[in-house]
Amino acid sequence: MGTFDAPFRGSMAIANGGLTEHQLRRDFTRLYRDVYVAKRVELTAAVRARAAWVFAAPDAVLTGFSAAALHGSKWIDACAPAEVIRSGHHRPAPNLLVHDYRLEPGESTFGEGMRVATPARTAFDLGRRLPRREAIVALDALCHATGLKPEEVGILADRHPGARGIAALRSILADVDGGAESPPETHTRLEIIDAGLPRPDTQIVLVAEDGWEFARADMGWRVWRVLVEYDGEHHWKQRRQRAWDIERLARIEALGWTVVRVGAELLYDRPAALVWRVREKLLAAGAPV
Repeated sequence: MGTFDAPFRGSMAIANGGLTEHQLRRDFTRLYRDVYVAKRVELTAAVRARAAWVFAAPDAVLTGFSAAALHGSKWIDACAPAEVIRSGHHRPAPNLLVHDYRLEPGESTFGEGMRVATPARTAFDLGRRLPRREAIVALDALCHATGLKPEEVGILADRHPGARGIAALRSILADVDGGAESPPETHTRLEIIDAGLPRPDTQIVLVAEDGWEFARADMGWRVWRVLVEYDGEHHWKQRRQRAWDIERLARIEALGWTVVRVGAELLYDRPAALVWRVREKLLAAGAPV
């Protein structure tokens, strides 16, 4: 990062002689009271989280989507308010959610000079306040980024038996899977599970007869050799990707696998048709569905 590319206190920069008031107004974006970042910097969720820390430190802990962003989660709305845990009474700030949560020892950590909720605590806070599917998307992404296991979130939840939303959190943990690499993969898996079909494994490695691991499938069932693949936009628009997809599919089918391919239109506009296709392939493979 260059000078002032990270969020900073404007008053301190002026007092130290690094900037003039005119430069601060001209070249920097104000994110919170006296907290700025250079206009050239993309305002990601992680940048907003760092700005919230500069504003609320030292008596704050980043949590929710702010903590998730700093832990490496993707697919976070860059325009969403930052989130902190902070006790006591403080002047409200635009674009900042302040939670008065109770933290137990070991539920926060220090990273990049900031106090951040651990991945398990972050999942705990997200999973008990978001709607079910949004929560599972968020926890899938967090588990994928950090290696967090849903069981670890359950253990943390045991320490907060009376917390608001705890029942909702517990109800989703069995459906969380860090193998999902995008929200559409999570949505596809949930359509399958919610229809009463067997839960698929994720990120299935496919090995050619010569031992070459030539592909990883999004999800499927090894015992019935049925795969479900979500194809994003680049699979249809990029010529080289499309050519490899055709070759890859031929190799997979040559190994005796059946593939159900899913696009955005099928997933979001015709989910019943998606479930029907998966069910038919599982039935043909001998699955008791």
